[in-house]
Amino acid sequence: MGDVYVELDLENYGDRVLAEGGYLDEKLVRAARIKVLSDTGSTMLVLPEDLVDALGLKRYGKIIVTYADERKEERDTAGVLRVRVEGRSMETRCVVGPPGSEPLLGQIILEELDLLVDSKEGKLIPRPESPYFPTLKLK
Repeated sequence: MGDVYVELDLENYGDRVLAEGGYLDEKLVRAARIKVLSDTGSTMLVLPEDLVDALGLKRYGKIIVTYADERKEERDTAGVLRVRVEGRSMETRCVVGPPGSEPLLGQIILEELDLLVDSKEGKLIPRPESPYFPTLKLK
């Protein structure tokens, strides 16, 4: 058992909307495929600043993050981006990490896409109760 790394497909959602509306050539949609650590201790998706800039994501505000060593730091959030992993996708914002930092896949995406981290097999899997589509609770 150990760290679980997965591949994510990311794209600038604003670019995607423009391309679907015929206002931007499909080839100009800013996108990337990256390897990320599936981190169940993280809340949000964390992307390094250089990748956020390459994707052309807009900064939306600031948040305070708490690291594993209890250190706190102010960080930007950016978005909107489309995230695809294990055949499922969603739109979200991300936390902007320092340039060159390790990308992290946090709980918000795992929860919304209804994926579990299988550390024994080293991959993400759909919850057994929802093998085809995410199942979310509404109360």
